[in-house]
Amino acid sequence: MKEIRWHARAGQGAKTASQLYATALLHDGNGVQAFPEYGPERRGAPLRAYTRVDDKPIRRHDAITHPDVVVVLEPSLLNEVDVAEGLAPDGFVIINADTPPASLAGLDVRCVPATRLAGDSSFVNLVLVGALAAALDEPVEGVVEAAVDLLGAKASHDAIRSAVEEGYACLS
Repeated sequence: MKEIRWHARAGQGAKTASQLYATALLHDGNGVQAFPEYGPERRGAPLRAYTRVDDKPIRRHDAITHPDVVVVLEPSLLNEVDVAEGLAPDGFVIINADTPPASLAGLDVRCVPATRLAGDSSFVNLVLVGALAAALDEPVEGVVEAAVDLLGAKASHDAIRSAVEEGYACLS
């Protein structure tokens, strides 16, 4: 089982990213879970979202305390939250940054300049979902399809596709 913990601020799309990634892998026949955990329910408050993926049904229904992967959408959270807490020994962090932050020294950190790659689209979450798929050797097509299905009524299909593919290219 792969367990992924997402860190963001409310309103940045971590819940959507978690669900989108799970949906993409569900279409491939995997067992999946995706759910958020909110602190104070206000825009900008730190939140966690979780994704579990396995090749069989998942029976657990608890928070992920020992993730294989941590995805950080908002790097300013490093000043407030220990994003690497419980990270599996062979786990890694994907962070929206150009260079690895000093506070994550000694960890396997994979930087994706998601804010810059998303540009005016505000699809930082989609860029990082694409990067996650690449890091876990998942095909990009399923993630793009799930993203277009989920968000296609709200945004241009080309913009959605581009954001996911940009992130994928960063870590493939």
